[in-house]
Amino acid sequence: MSKVQPDRMKEASMTSKTETTEGAVVEYVTAVIGGQLFGLPISRVQDVFMPERLTRVPLSLGEIAGVLNLRGRIVTVIDMRARLGLPKNDDGRPPMAVGVDLRGESYGLLIDQIGEVLKLADDGREENPVNLDPRMAKLAGGVHRLDGQLMVVLDVDRVLEIVPDLLAA
Repeated sequence: MSKVQPDRMKEASMTSKTETTEGAVVEYVTAVIGGQLFGLPISRVQDVFMPERLTRVPLSLGEIAGVLNLRGRIVTVIDMRARLGLPKNDDGRPPMAVGVDLRGESYGLLIDQIGEVLKLADDGREENPVNLDPRMAKLAGGVHRLDGQLMVVLDVDRVLEIVPDLLAA
């Protein structure tokens, strides 16, 4: 059972970390993109949805899949396969999206498949390995080694840094 120390309660609720006798635990929503397991801190995830009626935005970057209306909000949808430099998905299954916010703007991250919520010890997160694909490394905030699998922790702020990439080119 998790215990949150009273003086750390405010911090824990803001970061979705809970203090246990073993240390801080972080919850991640897992997603699969191109066969790779990714984790998004649950504190950054607003919702998970099936994108419908996506409207393409003329002259937008290839990473922008389009925009859609989600319960009255205009959501910019980012194609995570394009963002990671991966080929388009051709398995015939419809994509899913994870809703995130940044500075009051709503975004949907287009993924192949949603997974489960994992509670992992914060001290189990490692820095990006030197051999991590550079396309993933620029969007990653570390990794967790799971049973026979590597979960790349997505840094939502880095994922949404699309304009600086354009200006640098």
